Amino acid sequence: MTKPYADREIWFLTGSQELYGPDTLAQVAQQSQEVARVLDASPDVPARVVWKPVLTTADAIRRVMLDANADDRVLGVVTWAHTFSPSKMWITGLDLLRKPLLHLHTQANVELPWDTIDFDFMNLNQAAHGDREHAYIQTRLGLARTTVVGHVSNPAVTARVGTWVRGAAGWAATHELRLARFGDNMRDVAVTEGDKTEAQLRFGVSVSTWGVNDLVAVVDAAADDEVDALVAEYEALYDVAAELRRGGGRHDALRYAARQEIGLERMLTSLGAKAFTTNFEDLGGLRQLPGLAVQRLMSKGYGFGAEGDWKTAVLVRAAKVMGEGLPGGASLMEDYTYDLTPGDERILGAHMLEICPSLTTSTPRVEIHPLGIGGKEDPVRMVFDTDPGVGVVVSLADMRDRFRLTANVVDLVEHPPLPHLPVARAVWRPRPDLSTSAEAWLTAGGAHHTVLSTAAGVEAFEVFAQIARTELLVIDESTTRRGFADQVRWNQVYFRMAQGL
Repeated sequence: MTKPYADREIWFLTGSQELYGPDTLAQVAQQSQEVARVLDASPDVPARVVWKPVLTTADAIRRVMLDANADDRVLGVVTWAHTFSPSKMWITGLDLLRKPLLHLHTQANVELPWDTIDFDFMNLNQAAHGDREHAYIQTRLGLARTTVVGHVSNPAVTARVGTWVRGAAGWAATHELRLARFGDNMRDVAVTEGDKTEAQLRFGVSVSTWGVNDLVAVVDAAADDEVDALVAEYEALYDVAAELRRGGGRHDALRYAARQEIGLERMLTSLGAKAFTTNFEDLGGLRQLPGLAVQRLMSKGYGFGAEGDWKTAVLVRAAKVMGEGLPGGASLMEDYTYDLTPGDERILGAHMLEICPSLTTSTPRVEIHPLGIGGKEDPVRMVFDTDPGVGVVVSLADMRDRFRLTANVVDLVEHPPLPHLPVARAVWRPRPDLSTSAEAWLTAGGAHHTVLSTAAGVEAFEVFAQIARTELLVIDESTTRRGFADQVRWNQVYFRMAQGL
């Protein structure tokens, strides 16, 4: 089995103490190795699970936490107090830990051996209270962590561990992320602004700007044979409109779109950037607003935000990583317009050009159409309908004193044909219903640019927010107007107090 994060590790740390003697500690080691082995073998857990020797001293705990911090392969650590691991010896190590933490509250056996149980068995298998000691110190230290309860053989347990790993991978991705803004953000738009310094502190992302004409020079330098090869790939993979194919009257526009893809990817690679933004108001010498090129780069895992929206680009990149290896995809999205038919309310989501084809299993059609803004040549783009299924729409907004993630669980649905709408699009029913969802979103001040993820679900974003100590408001089937408004008010108090003076 090839894991999506095959080059990354989760360290499995087991706590005990010398009180029990070498024979008991040998059993602790054997049983904890078996738990780690089951986690590592589970298809739900997308990274390698690496067992570490049983921890019985404060110095050993401190050292392993420092080693985890320093090892770029490590996404996070799982801890388990197998017997009874006095929590004072964990204080320094946990306080130094800078990687995500999962507390697995489990035990070696599923059923109790009622007929044979004795006090030796009780001494060995006492995580039921040992983990309470362990959790106390985590709470006392105010640690952000995920707690999972149950036997490791239970698929529900491995599924939750796997979701935590994906959230940790998203957190690692933003901390490794360099984002290139080509031009500034759209004029006079508020929500695409934000504090880049605070974003680097909170999420780890480095956001910098490069002149659009720096990109133009790289686009124009793409060699003809490179363009030929990429155009041939387009024609093999997609349903390319006749006018764009070789010999068609607008073939040159497709070739220029290929130049844009080559140039963008080459420049992003040279910068070490895995996310980027563009802006139709700031295109410099680019002949087209990049459409096809952006769609293709998102399908390769790049984060993207339109109109200079770097925060959405960060989210798209995180969603790409968290959903790696799962069916579905992730893309920039925007709520465009509603169908308010009573009892059949739906949202039509799209953007000008830049929706990622990872959201569909159909063959996209490559077309060219006018774009009424930007003042450039007609841009090339992929047109398709997203697949039906469950998704989550998430935005990231700067609330002045903190960042806020707002997430809405949605059901993507089939819809009537849209023969005159030449863009990729999605249609969904938001949970619990359109009226409650939209009112809650507006109450939260959620952004109009979002990431739509059909791979990583809302649970992965919950883990991501928890690790990043960032506010997350979830709108789902349990949401009520009154309850959501109260949550926003209480969150306002909590996050301001949690920051201290």
